[in-house]
Amino acid sequence: MAVIKVHGHLLSTATQRVFACLYEKEVEFQFVPVNTEAGEHKSENYLSFNPFGQVPAFEEGDFKLFESRAINLYIAHEYTDKGNQLLLSGSNKSMAVLELWKEVEAHQFDPASSKLVWELFYKPLFGKTTDTAVVEENETKLAKVLDVYETRLAQSKYLACDYFTLADLHHLPTIQCLLGSPAKKLFDSRPHVSAWVADITARPAWSKVLAMQKK
Repeated sequence: MAVIKVHGHLLSTATQRVFACLYEKEVEFQFVPVNTEAGEHKSENYLSFNPFGQVPAFEEGDFKLFESRAINLYIAHEYTDKGNQLLLSGSNKSMAVLELWKEVEAHQFDPASSKLVWELFYKPLFGKTTDTAVVEENETKLAKVLDVYETRLAQSKYLACDYFTLADLHHLPTIQCLLGSPAKKLFDSRPHVSAWVADITARPAWSKVLAMQKK
């Protein structure tokens, strides 16, 4: 079987999303660091993996993918017999519920949370000044999303069903960044959201992703 390679950056939330999926599925992989600081992600060689010049990129023999959520969907289906089940089997209705919450993460949660991660996590890391107006605007947006989550999580242990799926996993990188910022209050102030965050960030697979950053 071909060796799986993940081309990316340890600080990239999208790269971390793929790592988390691979660890959950207990699938071995090789990490290929991409020096984004030196512009390697815009090189001709890297653009053959991801024509948009972003990380990560996924390689399994001759098969190549980019976009972290698409990569994870492939991994979850291709290695369905390994590790933890991250999909919802059964009826078309069950599948639709999973897809719904994956869409919510991508189109409702991620836009606001990623802007907050940039302002509150990456900018201080790179010595840049945080834009408080952007923070306030996106904290308001994220709060509204988390109000919906609070209602949902009062009814279900996880977003799509009563077990952990891709819908939950895809949130992990941005949540982790925000837990070390003032935006943590948005999670803490909602008891069901807070319990869900504590649960998913304590998963052994996610601990392995965090350990990679400390090496």
